[in-house]
Amino acid sequence: MADETLRIALWQTAGDPGNDAAANLDRLEAAAAGAAAAGAGLLVAPEMFLSGYAIGREAAARGAEPAEGPAFRRAAQIARRHGIALAYGYPERGGDGAVYNAAVLVGADGTLLLNYRKTHLFAELDRSMFAPGQEIGRLAQLGAFRVGLLICYDVEHPEAVRSLALAGADLVIVPTANMKPHERVSHLVVPARAFENSVYVAYANRVGREGALDYLGLSCVGGPSGVNVALAGEGEEMIVAELSRGALEAARRFNTYLADRRPDLYGPLANAASARHTTAA
Repeated sequence: MADETLRIALWQTAGDPGNDAAANLDRLEAAAAGAAAAGAGLLVAPEMFLSGYAIGREAAARGAEPAEGPAFRRAAQIARRHGIALAYGYPERGGDGAVYNAAVLVGADGTLLLNYRKTHLFAELDRSMFAPGQEIGRLAQLGAFRVGLLICYDVEHPEAVRSLALAGADLVIVPTANMKPHERVSHLVVPARAFENSVYVAYANRVGREGALDYLGLSCVGGPSGVNVALAGEGEEMIVAELSRGALEAARRFNTYLADRRPDLYGPLANAASARHTTAA
């Protein structure tokens, strides 16, 4: 039987200089057309792609909209027109009125497959703008691959990727806005998360400057063998990687971390960590 594959495109971009959602959606359409022409079935754009990331509380709130709001409806049209699934970050206005750092996965038929709210907020930069998400673990099907979403800093917490792996993920999509000097995330953390969980990790970063932030690029696709199967430079570009079910299955036969876990021993970890933080405070 032929190996089942999924070609994905990671779009490393600064977005529209004015952080205008309509202009960014226009740029997303052009990128989707290019990615589809390259044979990709999925295009991934960065964290907070529609609005910009380091924009402050008021701008984030002003640009926030519901998960299936006007921006999603335009993205769904783009996905259908070009026959490609899309993942991108945006500020979400929840039904509770709170603003979340969110990412959405739109199917090639325009359906909403996943909407995820960032659970691990990065320092005051995130906490000043967003409420934390409260759920990890939902998956969607893209071809032969079960797919989950995380956002940026989430991937630096091993429990987040492990939760998706235990739920059955084959691919973890990570829109991100990582800045200098954190190059180790692309070079070390992403391939390590892919290796220890026998999954692919697709990490799509921003580039350029935004306020005090200097984004580092280095978008990458970590493979289950523990190396990056694709790695961008520091400028605006699109990289393409082909994911293989055969490679996943071979890695899972070789690497039995998930099967060899001892969850009966791990229960005290959460309480121990909470106790340390309480004592330190």
